[in-house]
This record gives sequence, structure tokens and C-alpha cells, in this order.
Amino acid sequence: MLSYIIGLIRGGFDNIIALLMRLLGFKRRPAITLEDPTEKYPLRLIDKEIISHDTRKFRFALRSPEHVLGLPVGQHIYLSARIDGSLVVRPYTPVSSDDDKGFVDLVVKIYYKNTHPKFPEGGKMSQYLDSLRIGDVIDFRGPSGLLIYKGQGVFEIKPEKKLPPEVKTVKNLGMIAGGTGITPMLQIIRAIMKDPKDKTTCYLLFANQTEKDILLRTELEEIQANDPHRFKLWYTLDKVPDDWEYSQGFISEQMVQNRLPPPGDDTLILMCGPPPMIQFACNPNLDKVGHSPSRRFVF
Repeated sequence: MLSYIIGLIRGGFDNIIALLMRLLGFKRRPAITLEDPTEKYPLRLIDKEIISHDTRKFRFALRSPEHVLGLPVGQHIYLSARIDGSLVVRPYTPVSSDDDKGFVDLVVKIYYKNTHPKFPEGGKMSQYLDSLRIGDVIDFRGPSGLLIYKGQGVFEIKPEKKLPPEVKTVKNLGMIAGGTGITPMLQIIRAIMKDPKDKTTCYLLFANQTEKDILLRTELEEIQANDPHRFKLWYTLDKVPDDWEYSQGFISEQMVQNRLPPPGDDTLILMCGPPPMIQFACNPNLDKVGHSPSRRFVF
């Protein structure tokens, strides 16, 4: 009986505190799924959507309908699974955000066996994800990464994992993405565009092999149509259709010059894509145009 009475009293205090917080305009912080970056959190697949012939969107349920993932903008997660007897771990950036409660979405390109001569086995994790059935579980871990976007042009970037972050404030944000490297860029673009106080201008140069390989194209073009002054989008393809309006070929000096913001202390260039693209196309041409290495970041 005593414990029951104490429970009633305690519950009454909790309700009073909650009411006062609402009246005073305080918002209760949502419950976070990724509480500890060293722990693994098993999440259940609740939906799988076919985006294209080789791209899927996977939706995983969080720990409750009121939970958010708890991923700062600019950070990523790791998926881990035992595949053919070996532990496989891969990084992914969700296309959902902490505005979304109860679920996390991943857009993944599936690298199938026997489609690329250099990688006859294909992608172990992407094929494993594609094999999952609704209700199956996979381990998430995070947050992880060296960059966090704090909002309104402010980035915190760690030179190394154990070093404190350096603060960089920008007015112009240049982005070069290749293939699935678009996902961390979209995460930051969304955060900027949803905040009317954020005056950062984003320039995205997005490289793909063919037009059908362009991930998340509809959303990117909707963002540009809604705010063409703050978001400037340009594509380049290896193989172009007859009516193509954008560029063709690898990232070039001319593309960097014409499609990204000019070099300066208020400019930051972000890159995410295949290592050869970064090494042989992006960095040499950023050098030629005059973008300082200290104003660049590679995911």
C-alpha cells in the first residue's frame, strides 16, 4: 500500500513538472536510440522500397515510436552483420533525420555479383541488406565521424579522431559527390534548407556513370526549385543521353571553377565518393582553382 501511495505522489509530481515545462515553452528532449557510440543496437526492418534496378530504401524501426536515432548532422552510422562466417562492417549515412521519430531510412545501392570485373563478388553488405526480409534485424552503431554541422554556417571538424574539433564558419558550401556519396551531402543540405535563419549557400556537383544512376534526384531537384538562390545543383555523367543539359566526364577544372563557390575563408568544400575520384579528379582541380586544403573535408 505504501509503495502504491508513493507511486501516485511521484506520478503527480511528474505530471506537474511536465505541465509546467509545456507552459514555460520547454520541449522535452526526445529519447535517443544511439545512446552509446560503442554499443550495437539491433534494429528491425519494417519496410523495403525499390528505388531503381539496383537501389533500395530500407526503413528500420527505432526502439519506440517516440525515439529518434540521435545522429548529429554530418555524422554516420555503422551496420554490422556476420556474413558467410565473417563479420562485415560498413558505414552509411541515413537519409532520414532526427526530425523523424520511430524510424531510420537508408538508401543503398546494391552491388551485385558478377556485374563488375574488378569486384566479382559484389558488395557483401549491400547484397546482405537486399536479402533481408521484413522483421529481420541488423546491428547499428554510432554516431561516428569527424565532422558535425552545428547550423547557420558553423562546422566542427576534427583533424583526427582524438583531437578537439576546429570551428569553421562559412557562407558558401561547395559539395562534390560521386554515386552513393550523395547521402552525407543531402543530410547537410536538408539541415540548411529547413532553417530560414541559415543563410549558407550550397553548391552541389554530383557525378555518376549514367542518368539512371543519379540517386535521390527528385528530392534534390525539388530543393533547388524551392530555393534556387541557396541551393545550386549540377550533374556530370560518364555516359550522357542525347538531350543531356549538364556536363559530361570526370570532375574537371572547368566544373570546379564554374559550378562551385570561389575560394576564400568563408568557403568550405566537402567531398564524398570513390577514392580515385577524390585523388585524381577532385583534389588536383581544387588545387588548380585555388581552394586551400585547409578549407576541404573528405567524408
